[in-house]
Amino acid sequence: MNSKLPAPDKTLSANPPSVFSLDRRSLFRAGLLGAGLAALPVAASAAQQSGFTHGVASGEPGGNSVLLWTRFAAASPTTLRYEVSDSLDFVKVAAGGEVEASPARDGCVKPVATGLAPDRWYYFRFIAPDGSMSDIGRTRTLPIGDTARFRMAVVGCSNMGFGWFNAYAHIAEADAFDLVVHTGDYFYEYGAGTYPSAEEAVPGRALAPQNEIIALADYRLRLATYRADADLQRLHQLYPLIAVWDDHETANDSYRDGAENHDPATEGTWEMRKRVAMQAYHEWMPVSDAPWADYEIGNLATLFRLETRLTARTKPFDLGTIIQRGGDDPAKTMAALNAFRDGEWRDPARTLMGEAQEAWLAAGMARSRKAGKTWQVLAQQVIMASLSLPAGIADNLGEAMPAYIRKRLQAAAATSRAGLPFNMDAWDGYPAARERLLRSAQNANANLIVLAGDSHNGWASELDNDGAAAGVEFAGHSVTSPGAEGYLPWIKPKDFAAQSVARNPQLQWANTGQRGYMAVELTPASATSEYRFVSGVKTRSATLASAQRISTKAGSARLDIG
Repeated sequence: MNSKLPAPDKTLSANPPSVFSLDRRSLFRAGLLGAGLAALPVAASAAQQSGFTHGVASGEPGGNSVLLWTRFAAASPTTLRYEVSDSLDFVKVAAGGEVEASPARDGCVKPVATGLAPDRWYYFRFIAPDGSMSDIGRTRTLPIGDTARFRMAVVGCSNMGFGWFNAYAHIAEADAFDLVVHTGDYFYEYGAGTYPSAEEAVPGRALAPQNEIIALADYRLRLATYRADADLQRLHQLYPLIAVWDDHETANDSYRDGAENHDPATEGTWEMRKRVAMQAYHEWMPVSDAPWADYEIGNLATLFRLETRLTARTKPFDLGTIIQRGGDDPAKTMAALNAFRDGEWRDPARTLMGEAQEAWLAAGMARSRKAGKTWQVLAQQVIMASLSLPAGIADNLGEAMPAYIRKRLQAAAATSRAGLPFNMDAWDGYPAARERLLRSAQNANANLIVLAGDSHNGWASELDNDGAAAGVEFAGHSVTSPGAEGYLPWIKPKDFAAQSVARNPQLQWANTGQRGYMAVELTPASATSEYRFVSGVKTRSATLASAQRISTKAGSARLDIG
């Protein structure tokens, strides 16, 4: 039995800079979490082939319920007992029950504990028939009624091969959040040596399987590999999670009917690959099977979890094919881009969410505001603000630049001259769908906050629609995946960020050279995102290098860069 929770790994820095103090609630000060939290052990090992193999996790919190997760590997179905208590000794069990761990679900279980009190920390554990126990986890229910403050750690784009999950380590050490929100790319599908390349890969961050994952067994093993990471296990052990998938949980640049990184001729049908990827994700993640959902945070906010990838998304445009319409004639190329900009690009039939989800979100934002909730927060995958590349980005590329990168940058520069954004895989590729969403937020008089990931860089934007303010966006940088500094090495990240802000009216701030996470705090008066930057990802450390605080006042739809 693991009766205690482990002390933090002493190899990690215990002295992060004192930036944006997120004060603990009275429960922390009263010692409910203090010494007991420092003693919570992470005992499971990737080498463990039977029993409890990958720790514990929780997610999908509500005011009176929370979803619990563990994995118990056995040759035949095994009935586990789960217990939830407000104390580490489990003298009083607040909720519990039985759940079957079956090989058919890779040993993963996801019971929902109900009948809990709102706005409270709980401990939970699983017990096998032989008396063996899982690690002890900690979770928290959402508040009901008056809520003065709510704090979220927002993360995304965690490619194991590029480095250590130091952002996760810092979130665990900070012990200052009510919830973790993952905006997608929780893991990556590529085979070893692809992304990262063999030269870029960090020692000690080996993948399994080594091949690109395609089959159900592949996706399960890749998830098991990621979930064996000590910092990721610790994050799941200490906080409930709300997560959305992006593209790499299936294949790069995925959409309803295919993906850039899927070849039916050699990899089978997209429907089969998508189905098995979704199955493994739902098995291994502490998430509900509902494609989208909302979460009420007392009278303070409604958090909407969106699905913009696999259920309805129209195929993204390929700007390269548009440019090819002009052949080698620059004038014809520009004419082709102008025609595209004024025609296909604006097609109202193109969608990320589909009609049903669009209607659900519009009604939900209106309902949230009618109920008096201050904030309407979207937890979703891709950047909503419009972003074009700065002028001259493709100048002076140099002879050493690989041909495929030169071609992409020259294409991006041409699209920028035509008044087009550069990333057609984000909301920029679906302007009519974006206008519908922002209009529904305006009609609801919503205080809209968009949380986004995907780009690997930090962006903060003021969203507008039809010339009127519509909300703000906090788009987060990555946990490990490289940002613009990896693709534009001839431009200093600070210079590229400054040029991007100057080029794009909605964009108010950018950081394109550091990894980390966002610490997001909601109060009735304001919402703040502190962009926290880790000191690096090539070695394991929970040290922060710097931070940037950006706030918005309720009702303003404007950003204050602190």
